[in-house]
Formats: sequence, C-alpha cells, structure tokens
Amino acid sequence: MEKSIGKDDRVIWMHVASLGEFEQGRPLLEKIKRTYPTYRILLTFFSPSGYQVRKNYSGADWVFYLPMDGPKNAKRFLDIVHPSLVIFVKYEFWYFYLKKINYRKIPLLLVSALFREEMSFFKWHGAISRKMLSRFDHLFVQNEASLALIEKIGLGHLASISGDTRFDRVLELSSQRLPITSIDQFKGDAPLLVAGSTWPGDEKVIATALQDKRLAALKVVIAPHEINSIRLKELLSLFPTAQLLSSIENNPTSTIVIIDSIGLLSSAYQYATFALIGGGFKEPGIHNTLEAAVYGVPVFFGPNYKKFAEAIDLVNTGAAYPLDDNNNASGQLANQVHFFLTNNNKREEAGLAAHHYVQSKKGASEIILKYIQTKQLLT
Repeated sequence: MEKSIGKDDRVIWMHVASLGEFEQGRPLLEKIKRTYPTYRILLTFFSPSGYQVRKNYSGADWVFYLPMDGPKNAKRFLDIVHPSLVIFVKYEFWYFYLKKINYRKIPLLLVSALFREEMSFFKWHGAISRKMLSRFDHLFVQNEASLALIEKIGLGHLASISGDTRFDRVLELSSQRLPITSIDQFKGDAPLLVAGSTWPGDEKVIATALQDKRLAALKVVIAPHEINSIRLKELLSLFPTAQLLSSIENNPTSTIVIIDSIGLLSSAYQYATFALIGGGFKEPGIHNTLEAAVYGVPVFFGPNYKKFAEAIDLVNTGAAYPLDDNNNASGQLANQVHFFLTNNNKREEAGLAAHHYVQSKKGASEIILKYIQTKQLLT
C-alpha cells in the first residue's frame, strides 16, 4: 500500500465489511467517481469473502484489507492514505480509525446505516459506542426508526434519512442484466422458481415441497450460497435428477438446474416466476431480497427475516411470504406456489407490489452525493 499511493494523490476512501456492504456502497462510489474524476478511489474490506471476490474491482484504484484497529495502525494507515473524504458503509465502527480521522478533521460519513434498539449505542453501557458515532460528520440512515434512535441519544443533529443505497444498486443491476440463454431455454414456457443464496435448510424445504404433485409443471433453478464441490455434491444427492448449469449445454433434461458458478444470480432472477431467498431458516438471516423483487416477482423466505427492514416492508406490501420454521414450511411453499399458479391475477398483484416497492426507494446515492457537493467536501 505504501508504495502504491503517492503523496500527491487525492484519495477518497470507502470501507466496507464484506461483499454485501460493498454492493450497498457501490452505486454511491461510482457516482462519486464520475463526479470527481481527478480523485482516486481506495476501497478496503474487513472480510476475506468480500475482498477475494472484489479484489480486482475496476471502479477502485486500490483494493486492500483494512489493517486491524489500533492507535499505531490507524496513524500509519492515514499517513499513507491521506484521504480527502472517508465513507464507512452500514455497520463498520473502528474506534481508533474513527478517532484519528476525526482529529485530523477529514470529512467522515456513515451511509446506509440501520440501527436497532438492542444495539450497544442505546444501552446504559454504550458510552464508547456512542462516542464512535459522534466522530462522524454525518450519519445517513435508512429509515425513520433509525433516526429516532439516534435522536434519542442526542446525535440527531448529525443524522438524516437518505434511504438504502442497495435499492440504487439492484435497479442498476436490473437495467444492466445479462441474458442467460441456458436458463431461458431451460425455463421455456414453464413457471420457474429461482432459489437464490440457499443453505441446506432452504434446500430441504424446496425438496419436500416439490413432492407435491400440484407442482409437477414447476421448474427450479437453485443458486447455493456457497459453490464448492462439497455443496454441489450435497445438492445433487438431495435432488438426484438435477443438472448443473455448466453441463446442460442448451439441452436440459431435468426440471431442476443448479447454478455452479458465481456472478449469475442477479441476472437469473429475470426469468423467475417466483423467488425463494436463502438464509431464513437456521442461518443468521436472509440474503438479498431486492435482487429478486426488482423484477416484479413474489418472494418467499424463512422466518429469520425480522432484522431486515426491506423484507418486513415486502411482507407488509403483500409482495413477500415468510415460511414457518417447522414442518409446515414445505407445505406452505407448495400451497402458495399452487395458489399463484391457479390465480394469475394474484401473482401479478404480488409481483407489481414488489417492483413498485423497489422503485419507490431509489435515490439514496443521489441524496448523499448532493450532500457532498453542497458541503463542498471535495473541491
């Protein structure tokens, strides 16, 4: 890093935890890059899962891991990078980095932040956490509930609602979607369930639901959260008639296809009649519902979704249908899919609700960019 960044380089630094936060920050980063072309972009990750996938991201001039937090590391890092603007995405709070950025009077923004009452910031023992929040020049939060919590601890003057930049990202992805000929031909005229970022819990629910004879006409595309030989072997054992996408060669012979390469899921959703989002059963939580909803399709997921504001909103608008974490989940999935297959108007209503919801939430990146311009944070 020290040999890469020159002392005369003008640097904008964005830090993200992992791949999901990168996708969240990406539309803002790319808007900034287009607006301020004389600045160079530094992107840092905490998680290997994000860094390994995006280490060659062309939108940044440098992509690195962020050295571990500490007074010496933070000082040395800032001496080398000397950023003109720092942007942290969603949940990243590094005590010494934030302290030294603040002391050097470098503009510091938190974007797409989402706060819940159980977080340490809002507890009696959360003084250090609240101090970290106070280091930011501005907190761009996703919703009114987050803003109310920030106001409750006396930092409302630093915060405003911008919305979630992920909506901008999924709208960009849908407008730039790539055709996947093999999936298009596999689907044909049949209804298609695309199951994205699945874990074993999701896959068992799907496998049991497919035993329902009412779903005989349904075709299924499964994109597992992890793609490796062990997971693919597990899937082929659970779905013995399935084919791998890489092997169908435009001649599918099964009603189930397993995606065995990364980077296709967001485009695969364009062919969906229904979508099931993985991670909602025994896993920490559901994955990205918006990548599917943007295409105007009804969405299913497991019960572990209540930490995700967009999932709650999709349920409330009639666009998404949570499944129980018990023996009823497969039956619920089969029943709801069959209902939609026999009530096309209801399926279209749910799909339109999903699409309209995503459209209604766009613009967070533009709000943040206008703040940067109005405050003349970059000149």
